[in-house]
Amino acid sequence: MAEIHHFSYGPLTPVLALLLSFAGSLLGLRCTVRARDVEGRARAGWLALGAVAIGGTGIWVMHFIAMLGFEVRGMEIRYDAFLTLLSALVAVLVVGAGLFIVGFGGFRPRPLLGGGALTGAGVASMHYLGMAAMNMSGHVEYNPLLVVASVLIALVAATAALWFSARLSGGWTTTGAAAIMAVAISGMHYTGMLAMEVHADPALGAPSGATALDFLLPLFLGVSLVSVLLMLIIAVSPRDADAN
Repeated sequence: MAEIHHFSYGPLTPVLALLLSFAGSLLGLRCTVRARDVEGRARAGWLALGAVAIGGTGIWVMHFIAMLGFEVRGMEIRYDAFLTLLSALVAVLVVGAGLFIVGFGGFRPRPLLGGGALTGAGVASMHYLGMAAMNMSGHVEYNPLLVVASVLIALVAATAALWFSARLSGGWTTTGAAAIMAVAISGMHYTGMLAMEVHADPALGAPSGATALDFLLPLFLGVSLVSVLLMLIIAVSPRDADAN
C-alpha cells in the first residue's frame, strides 16, 4: 500500500480550508436569514444565493483546498476536470434542494429531516465524486467503516445546517453556527480521506488530467468574486433582520 500524506503543506491547507468553509457558511446563513423575511420569488432568490455560498464555498472549495495537501508518496496526481467541476455543481444543487425544501416547507420537522437526508447524501456524493476525479498510477480502495462514518457526519452536518438556516437570526449566533458547520464539513472531508487506501500499479502509466495548481487561480478568483458579490447584495438589501 502506498504511503499517503494528508497535510503535505503542514497546517496551511487544513486551516485555509476551514476558514473558507466558515466564510461560505456564514454568508450562506446570512442569506437564509434574509429568505425568512420575504416570500415567493424573493425567498427563492435568497435561498439560491445561500446554496451558492454554502455549497460552493463552504463545502466544495473547502474540499478542493484541503485536497491540495493530499499526497501519495512517489505518485503524480492529476484531476479529471469534468468530474471535478461536476462535483462543484452537485454541491450547490444538493444544498439548494435542502434549503428550498426547508425554506418552503414551513420549517417543520419532516421537511427538515428530509432535506437534511437529501443534502447530507448529496454532500457525501460530492466528496467521493471529487475523490474519483483523482487520476494516479494506482488502485484506490476504501475502508467501509470510515466511509459510513463520513456519510453519517455529512447527514448530521447537513441537517444541522438546515436547522440553523431555519432558526437562527442574530449576528453572534449565526457566526457560531457557521463555525460549527465549518468544523463538521472539515471533519467529514478528512474522515472520508482517511478511508482511502492506494495500491501502486506502475502498469497504469502516467495519469492524465489537470494538476491541482491548474485549478488554483480560477478557484480563488471565482471564490473572491462570489464572496464580494454576496456581501454587496447583503449590504444593500433594504431588510436587515440578521443584524439584531
